[in-house]
Amino acid sequence: MQFLKKINSKAKSDSNTGFGTNASSYGGRFVTKNGNANVKKAGIDFFEGISWYHTMVNIPRWKFFVIIVTFYFLVNFIFASIYYGVGVEHLNGVTAVKAIDKFGQAFFFSVQTFTTVGYGHVSPSGFLTSFVAAVEALFGLLSFAIATGLFYGRFSKPKAHIKFSHNALIAPYKDGTALMLRLTPFKNTNLTDAEVKMTLGMKLDEKGTLTNKFYSLDLEMSKINALNLSWTLVHPITESSPLYNLTKEDFENIDGEVLVFLKVFDDMFSTTVVKRSSYAFDEIVFGAKFLPMYSRSDNQNKTVLHIDKLNSFEKIKL
Repeated sequence: MQFLKKINSKAKSDSNTGFGTNASSYGGRFVTKNGNANVKKAGIDFFEGISWYHTMVNIPRWKFFVIIVTFYFLVNFIFASIYYGVGVEHLNGVTAVKAIDKFGQAFFFSVQTFTTVGYGHVSPSGFLTSFVAAVEALFGLLSFAIATGLFYGRFSKPKAHIKFSHNALIAPYKDGTALMLRLTPFKNTNLTDAEVKMTLGMKLDEKGTLTNKFYSLDLEMSKINALNLSWTLVHPITESSPLYNLTKEDFENIDGEVLVFLKVFDDMFSTTVVKRSSYAFDEIVFGAKFLPMYSRSDNQNKTVLHIDKLNSFEKIKL
């Protein structure tokens, strides 16, 4: 209740943010650091609640390749076991004597069938073995078609290759202070018509009821024509800002979060891409300013953007 008195009456709360107002039903932050909604869905069957295509397209690259390779070897192991169970004597060309060697040759026959390579060194004989080989060949064609589609989906998916600074800052600005955070493109893409919106979300106790309150934060500049270098988003903390009366101790004690929504046009794909992030109050550094992250090249004919300096700042007194 003490904090409610600090909120400037000129700050008008938003009601169309898409987040509920009942804070007692919320757990943790509104949006994760990477921009995803901090929501876990329940009350539905696991497989029904999963879009496998979206999952496979969005998971990290190393996980994707681990799944593909694991699936490849697991399928061939299963079919090799079937061939071995039916009897390797029904595979013409198998000359191994030891059981492990027989299984090995059955495995590599499965690989040749699954990939439709078919070297011809080993071939099936008999109806059952030939039927299993035919099923595996069909399964292999379908599997590679799906894998190819996933590879293409991951490769061709438009992405906003933009990094946000890890921390937001309360920094000097003109005759007062401002909330600042920084972002920058980090791939060789051409991004234009960038537009950003910043929203402050807080969990407040109003007359004994914990309520979510959201406030739009006006920016010094919310649109730019081209995003080639770093862009520092600046929210001046004026008398009309909901952050106007907050002290360093308030930022340490209040359960608040700054939500950032960015959309920008990628001229390579001729489409608009979106990037989101958020900053909990404990990720906001009070009394600091960002250090420059671009400079002239040695030969003076290029501007060098130092991506590794995105999070660089120095502490100062306000």
